[in-house]
Formats: sequence, structure tokens, C-alpha cells
Amino acid sequence: QEQLVESGGGLVQPGGSLRLSCAASQRAFSRYAIAWFRQAPGKERDFVARITRTTASTYYADSVKGRFTISKDNARNTVYLQMNTLGPEDTAVYYCAATGIPATQATFYDAWGQGTQVTVSS
Repeated sequence: QEQLVESGGGLVQPGGSLRLSCAASQRAFSRYAIAWFRQAPGKERDFVARITRTTASTYYADSVKGRFTISKDNARNTVYLQMNTLGPEDTAVYYCAATGIPATQATFYDAWGQGTQVTVSS
């Protein structure tokens, strides 16, 4: 069974930082890649960042490049998303998901966590 559980969301002021965690089951962690997506109210679920299992190759959406860093801890089956210089536009529910192919579209991810809310506001 593939399970992913996000944590680490919360309220942060503009310019602040947060680190999200995605604890994955062994089966989910062994997929080709795990990615972070986010969904703001009334908007589609957007790709944020992806990391591959074997080489830890990373890929980012342009909107977060240089501010967010995705990483993983193989011993803990956990993927992280370090978010710096946050702005109100980063407010969303953040989800982690697993896929078997090198994709950025949510359609190609078939195992999802429940999401964690990130709110950037003063």
C-alpha cells in the first residue's frame, strides 16, 4: 500500500521560511519520483518540485526556483520541501505525491497525501 503523510504546514509571515515533510511508505518511496504540488482556493493543483529516487535529481517550477529546495532522507523514507522567502502567493494546501514516470502533471501521480496548509500572511 502506498501512503504519504505531509506535515510542517502553518502560518508564516511574508519573507519567512517553512520546511514541509512527506513521510512515505516503503512502496511509495520506491517509485520513480516524489513531488510536491500545491493548490490555492479556486485554483488548479500546480506542480512545485520533484525529486527522483535513484539519482535524487531535482526539478522545480519556475515560480519557486531559487526559493524552494526539495530533498530526501532515504533512511527515513521522507521527502522535504524547504521553503524560503515566502510570499502571500505561496499560500495553498501542499500535497506530496508519487509517480512511476518523469512527469510534472498531477494526472500522472497516483498516490497522494492528505495535504498540509501553508498560509503566508502578516
